[in-house]
Amino acid sequence: MIAMSTVTSSGPLRIAIGSDHAGFDLKQHLVAFLTAAGHTVDDQGTHSTESCDYPPICAGVGRTVRDGNADFGIVMGGSGQGEQLAANKVRGVRAALCNDLYTARMARQHNDANVLSIGARVVGIGLAEEIVTTFITTAFEGGRHARRVAMLSELENEF
Repeated sequence: MIAMSTVTSSGPLRIAIGSDHAGFDLKQHLVAFLTAAGHTVDDQGTHSTESCDYPPICAGVGRTVRDGNADFGIVMGGSGQGEQLAANKVRGVRAALCNDLYTARMARQHNDANVLSIGARVVGIGLAEEIVTTFITTAFEGGRHARRVAMLSELENEF
């Protein structure tokens, strides 16, 4: 079953998070940042800077969101590209690579993105905090965008 509900709460959230080795330090920082803000964080790895493969970690974050066990997911790596691709392989996930505030806001408002991908070698810690905050606090606008998100979901049924 795919959890398709849109998160609009401004209260504490459940957030699944994962990274590869390149994103490890930023992930650790964001876990502490989100926990201090009162959110529940499910850290799905990696747990060191030792080289690792990101697809299983990012797919796991996506599955956690899809299954309704997290409100949002966050994945990160060096560029965030591969992590976004891996998360998007999970049916029901709409992962968006957001290395700036505009794309973070638009990903939520227009695409109802449920997983955020960040390039840890692209953005600094302060900007990453702002991107995450923007992503998790921006509501989906619905309307004409809901029709388009439904079309994205229908594309998954082609396979």
